[in-house]
Amino acid sequence: MTSTPQQTSSWNRRVKGRAGWITLGVIVVIALIIGTARSTGPLTDDDRADSIAQQLACPVCDGESVFESQSFAAINLRNQIKSLIQQGTFTDDEIVAYIEQQPGGQTQLVPKGSGFEALVWALPVAGLVVAVVGLTIAFRRWKMAADTVPSDDDRALVAAAMRSDSEQSSG
Repeated sequence: MTSTPQQTSSWNRRVKGRAGWITLGVIVVIALIIGTARSTGPLTDDDRADSIAQQLACPVCDGESVFESQSFAAINLRNQIKSLIQQGTFTDDEIVAYIEQQPGGQTQLVPKGSGFEALVWALPVAGLVVAVVGLTIAFRRWKMAADTVPSDDDRALVAAAMRSDSEQSSG
């Protein structure tokens, strides 16, 4: 069974209409929620130690995490993190807070996902959404402006204005 061009055109309009965009948006939001909320399961002690060490800046290196650095200070911090994990009484956030409270407290390399630091994650996403919406509105305006065909009255008015200009410049 073959479809007529009119049926194909109608189907294309429905898919490209608001319902299609809304469906796409819902799918993207669901995928983002699943991707950010999904748990990878229980981590081993070494995985936890590596994860915590990746969040902390090396106290003597510039721009390196405790995980990457091979300095004595970073090695000592990794050992301290492992010993706190082996005690089994601290969560990852409590270990990070404990290490940051030590003299010469380390700064975090990765901002937290809550409080004021959540803006680091939210502002780029909000900027992207605003940019996409702005571009969509601009493209629709440009398309509508390009789709407008001048009427016969408009053409007559332009022709009269051009004749008037040519008569004035020659006379």
